Amino acid sequence: MFVSIKDGTKIEIEQGASVLDVAKKISEGLARNAIAGRVNGTMCQLSSLVKEDDVVEIITLKDKEGMEVFRHSTAHILALAVKRLYPNVKISIGPAIENGFYYDFDFESPVGQDDLPKIEEEMSKIIKEKLVFECLEVTRSEAEKIFTELNEPYKLDILADIPADEILTLYKLGELTDLCRGPHLEDISIVKAFKLQSVTGAYFKGDEHNKMLSRIYGTSFPKKSELDEYLTMLEEAKKRDHRKLGKELGLFFISDYALGMPFYMPKGTILRNELIKYWREIHKKAGYVEIETPTAMSRELWEVSGHWEHYRQNMYTFKADEDKDYAVKPMNCPGCMLYYKEFMHSYKDFPLRVGELGKVHRREASGTLHGLFRVRALTQDDAHIFMLPSQIESEIANVLKLIDEAYKVFNLSSYHLELSTMPDDHIGDVADWEAVETSLKNVLERLGKGYVINSGDGAFYGPKIDIHVKDSIGRSWQCGTIQLDMQLPKRFELSYIDADGSKKEPVMIHRVIFGSIERIMGIITENFAGAFPLWLAPVQVQVITISEKQNEYAELVRQKLDDAGIRVEFDSRNEKVGYKIREAQLQKVPYMVILGDDEVSEQVVSVRHRKEGDLGKFSLDEFIENLKNEIKTKEIR
Repeated sequence: MFVSIKDGTKIEIEQGASVLDVAKKISEGLARNAIAGRVNGTMCQLSSLVKEDDVVEIITLKDKEGMEVFRHSTAHILALAVKRLYPNVKISIGPAIENGFYYDFDFESPVGQDDLPKIEEEMSKIIKEKLVFECLEVTRSEAEKIFTELNEPYKLDILADIPADEILTLYKLGELTDLCRGPHLEDISIVKAFKLQSVTGAYFKGDEHNKMLSRIYGTSFPKKSELDEYLTMLEEAKKRDHRKLGKELGLFFISDYALGMPFYMPKGTILRNELIKYWREIHKKAGYVEIETPTAMSRELWEVSGHWEHYRQNMYTFKADEDKDYAVKPMNCPGCMLYYKEFMHSYKDFPLRVGELGKVHRREASGTLHGLFRVRALTQDDAHIFMLPSQIESEIANVLKLIDEAYKVFNLSSYHLELSTMPDDHIGDVADWEAVETSLKNVLERLGKGYVINSGDGAFYGPKIDIHVKDSIGRSWQCGTIQLDMQLPKRFELSYIDADGSKKEPVMIHRVIFGSIERIMGIITENFAGAFPLWLAPVQVQVITISEKQNEYAELVRQKLDDAGIRVEFDSRNEKVGYKIREAQLQKVPYMVILGDDEVSEQVVSVRHRKEGDLGKFSLDEFIENLKNEIKTKEIR
């Protein structure tokens, strides 16, 4: 019989062949590296049998799904180790997550960080036993009987949400039986390196009304060198944590009186304003106009947009105008639709690029909030582009070019694209979604942009291209997004007059470059470890005197720098010069001007750079000119 592989090639195999047999037919090297398979789009074990005309894909550790299988299997090894050490523990769920895995347990007595080495030791013993995952297909009633006998109440609770007629898979690993879709490793001995990282509390099913369970987080890799590299990166990331640096550098804080809503201190406000200034510069150059729309609008608007039905649980609502419902905007899009409708448009107006730095509020769960990365109040760097169908490719290319330009300025070295497709909770016809998704794929392929499919993760109103950037220590961040929307123009009855005089509906793109001002501020704080390039630095120059005798000259230097538009501070404290230099270094100030008697008599400044050390003496005018050039070119030093 014949099966097809990813590139469409037909391969002849024996009746009763497995996914692994297909891999061997392709190449022995591929078979050695195979972790799992995908048959007709569904992930499966390497031992799964294939049928005539199946489409078979071989998954290795180079694939994202391969590492998910690897880490999900490690989560099961963790669960078995915990079961052996704590026989009365109750198990919940244990998925793979980005860069690792976790498993939730209900322990009789609390388990903490000190218990993790003991669990790791038991996991190592299990891996050496070379246990094999055994897959059982059962009905829901059979699964309920098994988990009742095992006294696993959380598994029974999960089963209650599954249709009674659904066929389920249970995976056994030694004494552990778990409800799981799989697939898993055929050989657990390839788990060469793992680390249990932390124990935290987590409500069962994420519901605060349920019992708090113990969640053990971990990570695993095929090689110890990869684990060591990852753990080193995590240590570096701790030093760069924007919440820590935000406090140390006086950038922002978050109060218990306004969870998820940042307060910007003077230095943080400077940084934020410089980001906004840069955004405005590049968008004006790229042909965008900027608008501002109201913060709160009536329920009727959100019903038209679909947010009231699909997003209300994340919106802040209130009563006004004789008990009329209003909502604080979670998105800028509907306001821009009203702006478009204010005028009659012609095909000659397109592409119409409309930007808005709009403050939006979203009712995020308190447990998901994280510094500037996940907030309830954020300023989105939105833009909506209205266009003809024939302009889609060129406009997406223009947006990607703008993204390229912006990310290079922030030293975000590389990025990859993800195409997110139709979610279950969507508006509009499936046929429209399929057409738009095909259009986006075609555009990306014509532009030669590599991408991966993120199935079912689109916005409820349209598919999107998400841009994930890589920072200086190798972490990936989701920043920009490009969403092609055929729903809102239809819902708001947007139109334009075409060349033949007929009325038509425009194509519209939503897009952001930064994601939000908050998010990019957090990302670049960590990317630069708080040592911002000169143009962004809240304090660009610190004037430091050796003694009080130079204070008068120092004040003249400070004033001239300030008059030239340089952000400058004068440290006039009666402290040793070495101490003041260290303080400036800790505050990540790019340049220090050191003034002693020689500098006063020569009417020059001695300049020190935070990374490069002493640069020598300069006339003040020359130093100012150098600073202005560095600011203008946005050089990273």
